[in-house]
Amino acid sequence: MDKYSELDQNGKVLAYYMWIDGSGQSIRGKTRTIEKPLVTSLDDLPIWNFDGSSTKQASGEDSDVFIKPVRIFKDPFRGGNNILVLCECYCPDGTPHPTNKRFECNRLMEQCKEEKPWFGIEQEYTFFDKDGRHPLEWPLNGFPRPQGPYYCGVGANNVYGRDIVEAHYKACLYAGIKVAGSNAEVMPSQWEYQVGPCEGIEMGDHLWASRYILYRIAEEQSVVVSLDPKPIPGDWNGAGCHTNISTLAMRQPNGLQHIVKAIELMGKKHQEHIEEYDPSRGLDNARRLTGQHETASIHTFNYGVANRGASIRIPRQCEKDGCGYFEDRRPSSNCDPYAVTARIVKTICLDL
Repeated sequence: MDKYSELDQNGKVLAYYMWIDGSGQSIRGKTRTIEKPLVTSLDDLPIWNFDGSSTKQASGEDSDVFIKPVRIFKDPFRGGNNILVLCECYCPDGTPHPTNKRFECNRLMEQCKEEKPWFGIEQEYTFFDKDGRHPLEWPLNGFPRPQGPYYCGVGANNVYGRDIVEAHYKACLYAGIKVAGSNAEVMPSQWEYQVGPCEGIEMGDHLWASRYILYRIAEEQSVVVSLDPKPIPGDWNGAGCHTNISTLAMRQPNGLQHIVKAIELMGKKHQEHIEEYDPSRGLDNARRLTGQHETASIHTFNYGVANRGASIRIPRQCEKDGCGYFEDRRPSSNCDPYAVTARIVKTICLDL
């Protein structure tokens, strides 16, 4: 197939329009030809539409949902001047579609932009065989060795799927996504990558685009990527989307007092946060946030320095420096980052 990817496109750009579907946790997309050799801004990209009755976003009798381009990334699959285009969904009357979490998130980020909220999200995920039921390289009848040797591990008996992880890292950097790092996780076939720091709405945009690239690369290897927060029951770690947060005041000298104040505000809104931290309003996360496997119970709120069993962790280095950031460990791996970051700034910046 490589010989086709190198064919001349006759001065046209292929734009892959992407949007979040009605599940709130999957991304869809389709390609449009742009009749120019180079796309330089969003103004070059027309509003398009799709069949919302096939994505749980509309009925068959009134199926058109409109997609408006909001951010452009380089396309690591087609290369050249081809692009990935992240879009928002709109109803025919021009109002944001009910599944469009980005619109409200962006509105809130604009209200508190003077505080310069930064985010860094740690996306955990699990590789499965093509059937989606069996973790990649796990024994067909039984389980691998107990957890212990897999976190940040090396060796064919400890690490599964590294080729996909490395390809994903490089592809994200090529695309312009702010990937900061990656590592093997505690459960075998489970991995994590970090995106950020990103300011405001940029966080959700970059994480969603990075998820699409991960799915595509795994697809080429006939591997399924699962964002289920507890993919395997029992004595195995779940998967989260730990979210690191700071404002300008927190990053400056004596910022620790602002960190503690923000955390205490979040404690008063614990249930409201839980309901925004997974697409099922907390039901998915309830399987993960049990008080075991480096989690706090979903029913309680606590925080501490260097405590990975707390709802929120203040890094030891930030305590020593007296400023920095904090980590909310509650968001699930299948969360919508727009919903998560919107809820955070509503609480700590706008006191809503």
